Amino acid sequence: MCRRGTASRSPGTRKARRAPARPARPAVSQAQAVPEWPWQITVFLEVEPGCVLSRGPRSPTTAVVPWIRAVLRGQKILARVKPDGSFDAQGGRVEIRYKPTDPRVYRAGERNLERIPGEEVLPDDAVVPGEEVPKQPSKEERSNARKADAAAKALAPDAVPKDAWTVYADGACSGNPGPAGLGIVLVEPGGKMHDGYEYLGIATNNIAELTGILRAAELVPAGAAAVVHTDSQYSIGVLTKGWKAKANQELVASVKSALAVRRGWRIVYVPGHAGVPLNERADELAREAIARRASKLPLTSVAEAAR
Repeated sequence: MCRRGTASRSPGTRKARRAPARPARPAVSQAQAVPEWPWQITVFLEVEPGCVLSRGPRSPTTAVVPWIRAVLRGQKILARVKPDGSFDAQGGRVEIRYKPTDPRVYRAGERNLERIPGEEVLPDDAVVPGEEVPKQPSKEERSNARKADAAAKALAPDAVPKDAWTVYADGACSGNPGPAGLGIVLVEPGGKMHDGYEYLGIATNNIAELTGILRAAELVPAGAAAVVHTDSQYSIGVLTKGWKAKANQELVASVKSALAVRRGWRIVYVPGHAGVPLNERADELAREAIARRASKLPLTSVAEAAR
């Protein structure tokens, strides 16, 4: 008969060894594990409905945002979405990728994205980590940069040789064709300025631009070098780049002839309305000719300068 707390054994049997007591396991929270203990610990995480888990190390503060295939202007892409599947727009723009293996990150307007019916949400690691692509300047920004560069060249101290005249010629018209006028600004090598305007009647803007250059060539003293500034790409094209003139052929030929007999003449582009003072002045004079329906060229003053 065994007493409470004691064990009985038959005579001649050996006393059984008691296994050493295993140390008590410390309390482990659901989100923690104690690595010092030699046994494996299973950690249980509470995941909110709608969350998506992905592999790989992540910062504790980085949200896991999945992807979905969508269409951008007829092309299939991958777009960032929220856990509920809606586009993850930041300021109206959504991160997109063109290929899951391409790390380049682009942004697209949410309104330009179209969902593909039946597409499932993909895990975050379905696409490689991204690298932001530097924003490319817009067409307007590139145009403004070119204008600023051309304006800076026109205003550079060495843009015009010291012994050459500085010429700015501009044309304007109200309607195209319509009442047209030209304005010219002529600066002697010593710095004295002459300017004037001429009303041309009904004409196109290209005619006004070309005639402005012609008048400058007629007014600057023969034998003098000059740098002619114009904001007309058309004039530069037909006069210096070999463009074939489909219209105004006689006028183009006249301007070429006037320039051919003048040595040391050069035509350069200057952007219009870019803050170049003398070009702005020439534009004002051309518009004044239209407003006044009159002409006022500096014939006498330039003639005196030639003496």
